[in-house]
Amino acid sequence: MDLLLPLLLVALLIPMFLGVRRQKREMAKVTDMQNDLKVGDRVVTTSGLFGTVVELDDTTVDLEIAEEIVTTWLRQSIREVRNDDDVQTEGDATEETSAVTAETAEAGSDNHVDAADDAPKLTKD
Repeated sequence: MDLLLPLLLVALLIPMFLGVRRQKREMAKVTDMQNDLKVGDRVVTTSGLFGTVVELDDTTVDLEIAEEIVTTWLRQSIREVRNDDDVQTEGDATEETSAVTAETAEAGSDNHVDAADDAPKLTKD
């Protein structure tokens, strides 16, 4: 019975310790990625904005978000660096989605049913 309390404490502290270590590793990885940014990198911000790095400072990053439109962001707001494979895969998925949407629209126009035809008819007694 005297051994139960120390074992219980150890059983609770080990997962907490491992979680803190994993979180520190993830933070270090993100910090390294933000410090290794270079001009020309395609990035995604924490708010989901896609852009290309055009200029770097110690604390800020200038992103081109559209042709000749440049915005300034803190380095900490960069969530990930996109590589060419990610961009290509995203473009393919968009094309497939567009094709499926077009097919669905065509099929829907062939089977059009007016909602008024299915509505219950009210009669006055």
